Amino acid sequence: MIELAEMVRELRNELNAALADGSAGPVRFELGTVEIETTVMVGRRGGAGGKVRFWVVEAGGDATAEQSRTHRISLTLEPRLVAPDGTRRTVLITGDETDTER
Repeated sequence: MIELAEMVRELRNELNAALADGSAGPVRFELGTVEIETTVMVGRRGGAGGKVRFWVVEAGGDATAEQSRTHRISLTLEPRLVAPDGTRRTVLITGDETDTER
């Protein structure tokens, strides 16, 4: 399992890599809303003052024993490209298709 924050961080890294790759080609795609649906486990460490953490459950993992502690969540992210001066620009991405994409 990975933390939800790590999953979002990796998604951001992938989008940044696609943005960087897109500068060389003539065809680009505007990045719109990104919707993610995942199953998470909620856990707390350290008693009352501890942090609540969300762990992403691996695909195909056995969640039956943890059914009472797993939750399905949907995130809707609106990616923005923000320049150092604070102006926002449309995000254009491109990249090679992989076998697991549809």
